Amino acid sequence: MAKLLSIQEHHEEDEVLPMPQSSQIAMCSAVPQRTQQQLVRMFRDPYVLAKDERNELIHDLRDALAASPYTVELHILLGMALCVDFQVQEAMELLRDAVNIDPENFLVHLKYGELLMRLRICDQASDETRKAAMLAANPVQSELARRQAATLRTMLREGIERGGYNGILSRITGLFRKGRNASPTRELTSVSH
Repeated sequence: MAKLLSIQEHHEEDEVLPMPQSSQIAMCSAVPQRTQQQLVRMFRDPYVLAKDERNELIHDLRDALAASPYTVELHILLGMALCVDFQVQEAMELLRDAVNIDPENFLVHLKYGELLMRLRICDQASDETRKAAMLAANPVQSELARRQAATLRTMLREGIERGGYNGILSRITGLFRKGRNASPTRELTSVSH
């Protein structure tokens, strides 16, 4: 059951983050078996769930969260499901709430940092990833935080950050816009003189 309910990071080799025993018990009682199976499918491949399956999963996780609002793992799972369904704003709010509920939770900081990283909000993502690294309780958690931090450093170095495309690409598109906005009458008057 621990493997069923654990969160997997999508890297070359699948690593499993163990949940504390109390969280596993809370999760087993709060999340129906069918929803657990959908979660496993979602973790294996986020694109495998059809739209109606994602909606059903989100609905079931919302119900579970309503029944157990202070279970941080439910916030994380619902946030991840919302991300898969492209409901990013609500996912950010859920993960932010989870950080406030349990600021000493490794997984909350890691997943919140990952979402911020995917949104290219790299400075905040780096802060959350750093917090996760400091909270890492075992080598697997340390490695996950290290990899995420390395990805963030690469993004920052390559300029892949929100607002990071202010270089040559924006200049080229600006030239195209200027060319389209040029007045044909102005060009004719300049040619005739």
